Amino acid sequence: MNSRFFAVVLALLVSAPVWALSLNEAMSALPAAKSAGQLGEQPNGYLGVVSASGSAAEIAKQINQARREEYQRLAEENGIQLRDVESIAGKKALDRTPAGQYILLNDVWMKK
Repeated sequence: MNSRFFAVVLALLVSAPVWALSLNEAMSALPAAKSAGQLGEQPNGYLGVVSASGSAAEIAKQINQARREEYQRLAEENGIQLRDVESIAGKKALDRTPAGQYILLNDVWMKK
C-alpha cells in the first residue's frame, strides 16, 4: 500500500458530501478541536479524546465511525485484515499531524 492510496482514503473522509450532516459538522469542527488540544491521532488509525471538553467526544465518535467503515471497505477490497488497514492509517495520521497537535505514543498523549 502506498501513500497515494491513503491520500485517497483521507480525501474521501474529508469530502464526502453524501454523509449525514452530523458527520459533516464533525469534519468541519475537527481542525479547531485538534488545534485546541481536545482531540489527537492514535496509532490505531482513530481519533482519541485528549481533553473531554466541548463536543470533542461526539466529533471523535462520528469521525471514527466513518473511518472504521472506510477501513473495513478497504480491508475487504484488498483482502487484508482490518487491523492492518487501521495500523497503516494510524502511522500515516501520526506522521501527518502538524507540530503542536496531540498524538498518542506509548499510551501517553503528547504534543508533536
